[in-house]
Amino acid sequence: MKKPIETERLILRELELSDAEGMYELDSNPNVHLFVGNRPVKHIEESIEYIKFVQKQYKDHGTGRWAVVLKETNEFIGWSGIKFITDEINNHKNFYELGYRFIEKHWGKGYATEAGKAFVDRAFNEMKVEVLYAYADAGNENSRKILEKLGFHFVNSFEYQEELEVWYELKNPNSN
Repeated sequence: MKKPIETERLILRELELSDAEGMYELDSNPNVHLFVGNRPVKHIEESIEYIKFVQKQYKDHGTGRWAVVLKETNEFIGWSGIKFITDEINNHKNFYELGYRFIEKHWGKGYATEAGKAFVDRAFNEMKVEVLYAYADAGNENSRKILEKLGFHFVNSFEYQEELEVWYELKNPNSN
C-alpha cells in the first residue's frame, strides 16, 4: 500500500473493503449519478466489487481512485485520484485521468478541490506524469469549476456513451 496523503482537512488513502458502506452510500444516491451515467448501485455487493476492481488497478498500474476521509471524524466522504485509463476516450488511450465523486452531504465544501490539488501534485512530482486529463458531463457546472480551479484547460466537447462530455487537460509544468 502506498503512503496516505494528508491535506489540511483530509486523509487520502487507498480504498479498503471496509469502505464498502461509505461507497454504497455514495453510489446508491441517484443525485450523485446524475452526471455519471445515471446508474446508481442497488446492492452493497456492487460497491465491494468496485473496491476490488480498484485494488486490482493499484497492482496493475500503480495508481487508481483513493478514499477521501475527513481527518476530524475519520469518515469516508468519497473518492478521488488518478486512474490509468486503457480504453479509448476522446481519441486518447493509455492516459492518466483525475476524477472524484463525493457523498452528497459533503458537496460544496471544497473537498474535491483540496483532494484534487494533492493528486495533481502527486501525479506531476512523484509519478512524473507529463499530462493529466479529466472529463465531465457537459452540464456538470460544479465539476467543470473544480477542474478550472485546479488549473485544467478546456480542450473540446465530445460524445461518450451517448452523453455530451467536456475534455480538460493539465500539462506538467516541470516537463519540457
